[in-house]
Amino acid sequence: MDLREEYNNFSDEDLVKKYQDGDQAVLNYICEKYKPLVLKTSKKYFLVGGENEDLIQEGMIGLFGAIGDYDTDSEVTFFRFAQLCIDRQMIKAIEASNRKKHSPLNAYVSLYDEDGGEIDEPSYTSDDPAELIIEAEANSDLIMRLKKALSPMEQQVFDLYMQDYDYKEIAQKLGKAEKSIDNTLTRIKQKARAL
Repeated sequence: MDLREEYNNFSDEDLVKKYQDGDQAVLNYICEKYKPLVLKTSKKYFLVGGENEDLIQEGMIGLFGAIGDYDTDSEVTFFRFAQLCIDRQMIKAIEASNRKKHSPLNAYVSLYDEDGGEIDEPSYTSDDPAELIIEAEANSDLIMRLKKALSPMEQQVFDLYMQDYDYKEIAQKLGKAEKSIDNTLTRIKQKARAL
């Protein structure tokens, strides 16, 4: 039995404990297992002037931190803890980039669902409840304004993209070419940036 098969028999919490107890080989297994979560989380944000790869790298840093910092005696599952660490690391990187550039052109857009509710885990930029409420209202307003600015085709693509469909799946669902979907997503991001 190879290590990968052996690790399949452990819970995430047990895998993290094994790593924290010195089993270095388990680290790659955990990172590969959680990479889809990092990719999904990176889709919630748009970094103007940056690449999605930058956000993915930051997410992996957040995941690595979660693996090292997770309290295996906690009642919180490792999955939820990792989600929060990945999300916060991406936000931290975006805020650091904003401070460094001092430019509104280097901002992010947090993408929420059409009702203004968060997708999976909320993106916390403050611990102050009042600021969190203001931020949620601002994000909800941004999504509503963006939806009004989108063409019917762009709205369909946006909705499917926010449901975690990739370019190929969106193209198949809508009967369009992948390049057409790519161009549509570029237009959506430009409109989000303008807002």
